[in-house]
Amino acid sequence: MNKFFARRFVIQGIFIATAIVLLTRIFYIQVVSDQYILSANNNVLRKILIYPARGIILDRKEKILVQNEPVYDLMVIPREVKPFDTLLFCSLIGIDKAGFDKRFKKANNYSPYKASIFEKQLSAQTYAKFQELLFEYPGFFVQNRTVRRYPDSTAAQFLGYIGEVSEKAIEKSEGFYRQGDYIGISGVEKSYEDLLRGQRGVQNLMVDALNRPKGHFADGKYDTIAVSGERLISSLDKELQKLGERLMQNKIGSIVAIEPSTGEILSFVSSPGYDPNMMVGRQRGNNYMKLLNEPSKPMFIRPIQAEYPPGSIFKVINALVAQQFGLINENTVFYCPGGYSYGRGAFMRCTHVHGSVDLERSIQESCNTFYGYTYNRMIDHAGMRPVNAYKKWREAVAKFGIGDRLGIDLPNERKGLLPTDELYTKRWRSDKWGSSFNISLSIGQGELGITPLQMANVMAIVANRGFYYKPHLVKAIGEKKVIKKEYTKRNSAGITFLHFDPVIEGMSQVVNSPGGTAAYSLIPGIEMCGKTGTVQNPHGEDHSVFVAFAPRENPKIAIAVVVENAGFGSTWSAPIASLMVEQYIKNSISRPKIYVDRLLQANLLPGYSSKAKKPKVPSGQKPDSSKKDTVRTKAAPKTSTGK
Repeated sequence: MNKFFARRFVIQGIFIATAIVLLTRIFYIQVVSDQYILSANNNVLRKILIYPARGIILDRKEKILVQNEPVYDLMVIPREVKPFDTLLFCSLIGIDKAGFDKRFKKANNYSPYKASIFEKQLSAQTYAKFQELLFEYPGFFVQNRTVRRYPDSTAAQFLGYIGEVSEKAIEKSEGFYRQGDYIGISGVEKSYEDLLRGQRGVQNLMVDALNRPKGHFADGKYDTIAVSGERLISSLDKELQKLGERLMQNKIGSIVAIEPSTGEILSFVSSPGYDPNMMVGRQRGNNYMKLLNEPSKPMFIRPIQAEYPPGSIFKVINALVAQQFGLINENTVFYCPGGYSYGRGAFMRCTHVHGSVDLERSIQESCNTFYGYTYNRMIDHAGMRPVNAYKKWREAVAKFGIGDRLGIDLPNERKGLLPTDELYTKRWRSDKWGSSFNISLSIGQGELGITPLQMANVMAIVANRGFYYKPHLVKAIGEKKVIKKEYTKRNSAGITFLHFDPVIEGMSQVVNSPGGTAAYSLIPGIEMCGKTGTVQNPHGEDHSVFVAFAPRENPKIAIAVVVENAGFGSTWSAPIASLMVEQYIKNSISRPKIYVDRLLQANLLPGYSSKAKKPKVPSGQKPDSSKKDTVRTKAAPKTSTGK
């Protein structure tokens, strides 16, 4: 009897234990693990993401700069894959067996039950061949995507490029982005990502055992449509941009052109550039590394990231600030004996002996001596300690947008450098210094660093006689052509309107007078006002710089051109700027073919040897400055206050 009861308890225990195991397993399958539900759902239901078309980008005349092109991502669910002819499969999509194994392992490691990308961006041609045989490869399906296409292969640094989203960006997006999504990496693509990207949609498709779609689940009740990104109307003039890129071929430097009345950027050339189509497609990674390792740095956005001493073009700012301070006026005259003496036996050379020079002529002939005396008055004879006068001078210069970001709608803009009084006090270990300690600032040399964008913006200020609008590259957003309010706000440079008259007259004479430093760049029928600059470069030949605006009345364009290692501003930068100005205003160029070809065919890259590398200054030209401008100085005493 006892044995019977003992046996019964053993049998009951076995049944109870078995029931517990089964219930635990059922709980695990249905609640804890998603393995089986994923497998089941993938057998009958497939969730397809519908990627929106990214917003197109147009030029100011609404001509296409960037459009979309269809591509196809090949997706895989590893658990559903059955044995097949791998070599034929590889040949269809253009990979080898090793590449297949690597891709499949990566997908399986991600999840055997979830879809992931097997091969990105199959072309329409490749997909057409593959589509007919897709039913033979269970576990694989195709997802439609679009990529960027640049029909004119222009404005790469302005437009930027897109790429696959990083893990950091996914986390930061709080669920918006997923693995395999694309995001703007640089340029306008990055700055306006929120507007360009659009909104994903979802389709829930029923599929049969052969992986063939059988219609929408619940008649599409749970589907959502994709919303395309907003279109952007940029401020660029496509034809002007293309001309600028041609003129800067085989040269290193920048062209920035601005419409003064709006702050809209008409041309944004960074040279050398690259074909933006290189950053699209399956070779993007290889092309990126190739561009990154180029010695000429085509990925470096020179208009907003390169910083140069402005050279003689800075005399325009000093002339305006000194007038605003009441220390010079249009009738002020200084005598130029061929240079400016200061400190204890130090001498800053001028281009030649000018004799008596007034303000207008100092701009026209770029007299260093005039600005040595002018800077001396602003720092040493301002009725206050020189260090405080320098602070006042620096604040006035900063209002021109120097030494700080202008806030252009591109990432990674640099501030440039406008040295503080603390820099000199630390250098000389005393605050009892004066103009002789940084006299090079009088002619735009020394510690100054200004971007080409800032140079062009200074010209917009002069063109407007005292104010500017924030420079920007996107003119309007969406079908309603919305304009950001920040781009309609005037920013004052703090200079009285009348002080611009003698400066502008001098700038007009630079181009339109036979004795001007840029007379070779005169434009028939257009009064262009400009200023040449030859910027000392400790690493090689001087940089050629020219800034201008035109026409004199009701200006339509302000421009800055920098050509590195090219010498006189009058020889290279001024003629390039004059062609850009004429093209924009007249929509044609009237200069002789030999004039244009000289600029188009010149190779000014460092290390390139040719007769065109060091041309003679065109007939009738006077160099604005040269290496003779170098500030020849002995060590100045720590307590000197200058002249």
